[in-house]
Amino acid sequence: KSRHVAKAFPNDFVLAADTVVASGRRILDQVKTATEAEAHLLLLSGRRHRVYSGVAVSPPNGPVCTRVVMTQVAFKRLHKSEIDTYLRSGEWRGMAGAYAIQGLAGGFVKRINGSYSNVVGLPLCETVALLKGAGLREKIIK
Repeated sequence: KSRHVAKAFPNDFVLAADTVVASGRRILDQVKTATEAEAHLLLLSGRRHRVYSGVAVSPPNGPVCTRVVMTQVAFKRLHKSEIDTYLRSGEWRGMAGAYAIQGLAGGFVKRINGSYSNVVGLPLCETVALLKGAGLREKIIK
């Protein structure tokens, strides 16, 4: 993604990222229907899963810098009524693993090991480090 966009903006820093959720050997990508979302939530209920985000920075006239960040998340056992309420909220739309930790699904999380912002979708600490390592410097605004 970053290389493709960087071709159109050769004098700029380009940042690209993507996130997936993994449960065991299964990848839980974004879902399209409430039925798929329910299946994902039932799979995650009462279990641990991993959230992976890949981040790439394409600096002007430099090599692409990349990083993969993994966070482990443990969900409580979900009751059918909790899943039904969450599905009605629509928050699952466009979300890897069919949930948004920064919203109502934050109440499903028993424990997290790693970066919270990674689970939201962009690991901020690691992204800032990549940008600095690629040569981006803060500008002081007066």
